[in-house]
Amino acid sequence: MKRIPLTVRGEKQLREELSHLKNTVRPEIVNAIAEARAHGDLKENAEYHAAREQQGFTEGRIKELEGALANAEVIDIQRLDPRGRVVFGATVELEDEDSGEQKTYQIVGDLEADIKQNRISISSPIARALIGKEQGDIAEVDAPGGLRCWEILSVKYV
Repeated sequence: MKRIPLTVRGEKQLREELSHLKNTVRPEIVNAIAEARAHGDLKENAEYHAAREQQGFTEGRIKELEGALANAEVIDIQRLDPRGRVVFGATVELEDEDSGEQKTYQIVGDLEADIKQNRISISSPIARALIGKEQGDIAEVDAPGGLRCWEILSVKYV
């Protein structure tokens, strides 16, 4: 099976989510199902059907998290010696050559990517364009709006 790259923080977050689902959400759902059953006729019991549906989603997410963690390859950026290059886990500060717009991204695994938190997937076009480059280099990204050139202002390993 394919190894799934994760940062140390990403692994911790997934483990916390898994623990929460197993130890808090799952028992709440079991209680909700038991309570709904106590109300009688299950065929027309919306609470029962909603709880069963939530149980299905929760169990699916638990299986997904367990599978991901079992196949995870945790990469500790602090133990690497990337010598100033952009690598998995690096935080990169960029400036768009045309607009002067500045962005900062951390390159993470697919499961921990969250654009709102400025964490982009290693498989995204911008991450692929950045990997291996250094501060001062220009990364050309073939974006939906056309080719964009980003100058790498800094590379940090946090």
